[in-house]
Amino acid sequence: MISRSGVAQLTDMKTLLAPAMVLLLAGCGTVKQSPIDAQIATEINNIRAIDNHAHPVKYVAPGEKPDRGFDALPVDNMEPSSDPMNLRPNAPATVDAAHTLFGDKGKAAVISEKKEQYPAWVLDQMGVDIMLANRVEMGGGIQPPRFRWVPYADALMYPLDNSHLAERNSDRKAFFTLEEVLRKSYLQEAGVMAPPAKLADYLAKVVTPTLERHKQGGAVAEKFEAAYLRSLAFDAVDQADADRIYTKFAAKGTPTESEYKPLQDFLFRYIATECGRLGMAVHIHTMAGAGSYFNVSGANPLLLESVLNDPSLRKTKFVMVHGGWPFTHEIGPLLQKPNAYLDFSAQSLLLEPAALGAIIREWLEQVPEKVMFGTDAYPYSNEAGWEELGVATARSGRQALAIALTGMLRDGEITRARATELAHLVLRDNAKTLYGL
Repeated sequence: MISRSGVAQLTDMKTLLAPAMVLLLAGCGTVKQSPIDAQIATEINNIRAIDNHAHPVKYVAPGEKPDRGFDALPVDNMEPSSDPMNLRPNAPATVDAAHTLFGDKGKAAVISEKKEQYPAWVLDQMGVDIMLANRVEMGGGIQPPRFRWVPYADALMYPLDNSHLAERNSDRKAFFTLEEVLRKSYLQEAGVMAPPAKLADYLAKVVTPTLERHKQGGAVAEKFEAAYLRSLAFDAVDQADADRIYTKFAAKGTPTESEYKPLQDFLFRYIATECGRLGMAVHIHTMAGAGSYFNVSGANPLLLESVLNDPSLRKTKFVMVHGGWPFTHEIGPLLQKPNAYLDFSAQSLLLEPAALGAIIREWLEQVPEKVMFGTDAYPYSNEAGWEELGVATARSGRQALAIALTGMLRDGEITRARATELAHLVLRDNAKTLYGL
């Protein structure tokens, strides 16, 4: 039996708890707000994008050899490593993309039906107007105007005996074997059997003519996969110092890595200077790369700061491909350099849209005119080919951009009109302006 004072206490407690109960009950009926504004999503999905970075595979007719020109350093030559979730068998995003592309027909049947129109058809399924194709050479449906060429320049940085560089691990051995093949092809195209005895002749007879041939062949940029081979710390080196190294070891012997590095540094900056003269951008891999031996710290985009600060290189546009992950905070301030750009290709494969959206938002709040869409569509396997990954990463990249813009809109940072403008900048207009497309 409750006393009169006890009843009074219960009444007081009900009075105190009533507001809290009202809030609790109200909370139970609240519908969680979507992180993506529907109008922004519709706008984004209707923009035909320019994909700043991908590795499309050309159409190969029955009986022809499989295409291996989709990369100068294909990652399927490397030791097995721990695959990211979205590259594992039966990853949901990849399975869904395959169903979208091929339905019940299957990939082989669609390729047979589309033939040389197949690569462009894949772009249509991705919502992509133009794809920058990182390839050794073009062909087989990979042609302008839908595909624009980005060849590789790393082999030009290694004119000497590179055998010792391949000894560090099995990945390096595979990579430098492939670089040697590409280097020999560049020498043959230049009409020489071996690098000339003098550095000046190597520059005049091999390096510059190779870049000029690429430009004449339609290249809009040169790609460096250097982070797979060495660090991105390209120091300023006088040509006289580089010439002494080149002359010494071109005649006989093999330089150590420390002896070789200044020559590579000089050649990188020379190539970048020539790209600026020719109106080609320089693409640089800045991201943790494939394989269990990749030196992640060597891909830190901050290592490029002396290059971006070099007055002699201000005419060259540098694109930090993959947006520097995991150094996404560090890369942002580099966008203030007048010749620095980035894309978020590959991050849309490795990261969920919410995580990537936060990164994109940070960049858009700094210098939005320097941020570009990209997929890094790549033929990792038959099930996770450039087509499936292209569709999957195009979707997730658009979702991430929508999350970034929605957050900025709801926080009062931008208007809806500005959100639309930013969507067009990232998905299309920034790349269109950069490459003069």
